[in-house]
This record gives sequence, structure tokens and C-alpha cells, in this order.
Amino acid sequence: MTPPANKLAKLEKKLLHYTGKAISDFNMIQKGDRVMLCLSGGKDSFTLLHLLNKLRIRSNNKFELFSFTLDQGQPGWNDSKLRDWMETQKIPYEIYKQDTYSVVIDKVPENKTYCSLCSRLRRGSIYTYAAKHGHTKIALGHHRDDMIQSLMMSILYNGEIKSMPPKLLTDNKDHILVRPLAYCQEKDITAFAELMEFPIIPCNLCGSQENLARQRIKKLINDLADENEKIPSNMLHALQALKPSQLMDKNHWDFKNLEQQRRQTGDETSNAAQPNPF
Repeated sequence: MTPPANKLAKLEKKLLHYTGKAISDFNMIQKGDRVMLCLSGGKDSFTLLHLLNKLRIRSNNKFELFSFTLDQGQPGWNDSKLRDWMETQKIPYEIYKQDTYSVVIDKVPENKTYCSLCSRLRRGSIYTYAAKHGHTKIALGHHRDDMIQSLMMSILYNGEIKSMPPKLLTDNKDHILVRPLAYCQEKDITAFAELMEFPIIPCNLCGSQENLARQRIKKLINDLADENEKIPSNMLHALQALKPSQLMDKNHWDFKNLEQQRRQTGDETSNAAQPNPF
């Protein structure tokens, strides 16, 4: 086995392990599920499609897998190589064209980022398609680094402690989103995608916009990780280890009645310390 092939096998084994663990930990996929994977054309979704297909085969087809790609009419979009690649994978797929690009360009002022509106329109198309075709789960390619970056962005720019959950029921309760790469590191995905030579389609709509908040947050975390490599994993763990009593959210901790709780505990301790007169 050549060194690149050996590296590829090790990366695939590692990514399969953490993907399977995330699916198990959060009960993402059950027997009989019809999973629609959103293949954007980027490294993350290509990697997830490959891994989920491997897990589907290993499970003896306990769930169905379908690949959905949305052609938003972006300039330079060319999915010919993606189509050729999909034909070799024997995975059911559709590349669905809906021109949201024109809407984004028309609605977003010049020099403003397109990401928010673009994402909102894309989600609408995805949800509509999934509902129409009876898909029970929608799989997204967000990974560990996306989740911790979202946490930092939410804290610094929105004043909220939230991120991307590994499993989410949409507000209208019509769809369940899953993120099986929740435990996977971006550097492993990048290396794996390069070795697999996936036919990546770049996002020319927002990818050319510089100084995006996410890129600044990503650099900040990477710089900190250069000093302490455990920082990214610690941030992911923080999302799973909330301490409401150590925060300030009155909706999740009864600060108002702590005195009453103290007196009750104090009375019980005092009574327990008194000798029994009988």
C-alpha cells in the first residue's frame, strides 16, 4: 500500500469512527429513515456523503440515502464533474435548479455579505423538496470547527450562547436536521477530500467576500490552538457541559429564590444536628 493510500485509509477509518459515534450518541439515524444529504459541492458535504454511504452499506441498507444538490444560479457554477462523479457512486441524486442568486443580488446592498439571505433561501428550497419527497432526515455537512466557530460568533456578535446542534427539530416541527460530522475536525476532512479528489465546486457568491466574521473567528480559534491544541476540543466539550448555576440566565436558574432554598437546607441541617430528646 502506497503512503497516500495508507494515509487515506487511516483518515477514512478515523472519520468513520467519529461519524458513527456522533450518529449513535445523538440517535441521528434510525432503521427505515430516508436520509436526504445536502451536497453543496464542497469538501465537507462530499466527505459526509462518502461516509454515510459506507455506513449505509455496513448497516445492510437499514436506511436510505439520497443526495440533493441545489443549483442556485451562481456565476461560474459547473456541475458536470459532480454529475459524472455521482453516476459512479450509484447513489440516488438530483441537482435541482432554483435561481436564488438573482434574488440575493437584488436584495442585498453592495458591500454587504450575502450569507444570511442566501442561507435562508437555500433552507426554504431544501425543506420544500424534502417534504415533497418524503425524506425523514436532512443531513448537513457541518463539522466540529463549524460548531465551535458558531458558538464564538453567537457570543461575540449576537450576545447569545448557542451553536449548531448535532440534531435539530425545525421550528415548524416538520423536519429533523442531523450533523453527523459533529465530532470530526476540519483538517481531517480537508486532507481526506484532497486524497479522494472530490470534484469540488467553489462558492463564487460569498467565497470572494473577504473579512467575513466567520473567517475572523476561525483565525482567532486557530491562533489560540497554536498555543494550546486542546482549545477546540474544550470548546466542543463546553457545548455538552452547561452549568446554568454559573451563568446569568434567569430562565434556566432560579436566582430569585436561592435564599429560600438556603434556609430550607439550613433548617434541615440544623434539625439534623439537634439531639433527639426522646
